[in-house]
Amino acid sequence: MPIPAVKRLGDPNVPDPSPTPPQRVHWQNTYVSITGSNGQGEEIPLTGLVSKDWPAIVMQPGATGLDTPPWELHSEDSPNLDGGMFRGARTTQREIMIPVFIYGVDRKTVLDLKRKLIASLNPRNGYCLLKFQESDGQARFLTCYYKSGMEGNESEDTAGFKWVRYGIQMTAFDPWYYAKTLQVAEWTFGTGVPFFGPAKFLPFQMSVGLPQTNILPVVNPGDIEAWPVWDIKGPVNSFALSNTAGKSFGIPAQVGGGPAVPAGRTLTIDTRPGFKTLMDEQGTNYYGLLSPDPQLWTVPAGRSTIEVDLVSGGGTAAVRMTLTPRYDSY
Repeated sequence: MPIPAVKRLGDPNVPDPSPTPPQRVHWQNTYVSITGSNGQGEEIPLTGLVSKDWPAIVMQPGATGLDTPPWELHSEDSPNLDGGMFRGARTTQREIMIPVFIYGVDRKTVLDLKRKLIASLNPRNGYCLLKFQESDGQARFLTCYYKSGMEGNESEDTAGFKWVRYGIQMTAFDPWYYAKTLQVAEWTFGTGVPFFGPAKFLPFQMSVGLPQTNILPVVNPGDIEAWPVWDIKGPVNSFALSNTAGKSFGIPAQVGGGPAVPAGRTLTIDTRPGFKTLMDEQGTNYYGLLSPDPQLWTVPAGRSTIEVDLVSGGGTAAVRMTLTPRYDSY
């Protein structure tokens, strides 16, 4: 049934304030490109058609799989209860289809463009890097592998003497988008200079501080939790890193009285899946020194706090956290 509208309650003698409509923002078309050979090959624009006088590979309407990644839900059934009970969720690999139109000014140019794209997509040469950049200049990247779609079809509506259409199908085993900008935070325990010094050319957003407490704020600008990379600069006798969920890891004080991280060394703790390493710049493995039951935790999206318990070895010690934010969509 229809829901009746309800008038705003208030003084009938006072006119309603006129709402201010949102201001439009001038926004250009999205730039899309693909780069093969593990992202080291030639960048091929997919939105670069200038006019009919220039050959180009053009992304057509109808692309799928480019927004939120697919989710797999885990549940549990009980014989005594109706329905089921939610137990968890995870994202699965992302399946992508991008329709493209290859246009050449003559037969040779269309063949050259087609062969270049096929070579770039070859999964034996490595993954492809899809780049999406909006008018704000922020680019996001998706790593994927070509699966099918360029086998060819010489029917009248899919190929001609100077053009050809394909529906490129790719799989992103890591379904998240990444940005080139890293999120970096650094805390110095004592006095000294930061890791990076005055350098400003690296693509990161950085905050530097001298902590007065072991509870420190961190920011993850992504849409989902991220796996940090930690750098612990010695001399450090012991340290422990914890999150608000109670997960922690660290290296306790050594039985022999030596430092956990000697002076002049930097221990890198890579918590990312597929890495999970604790090594310094000289290749020394520190994994066996971890406290029992270590949990290499993630940093949630948004603002949160971490706890750093660090005992310096008498000099200047520092902790640096580097995040690569992950995003749902471009």
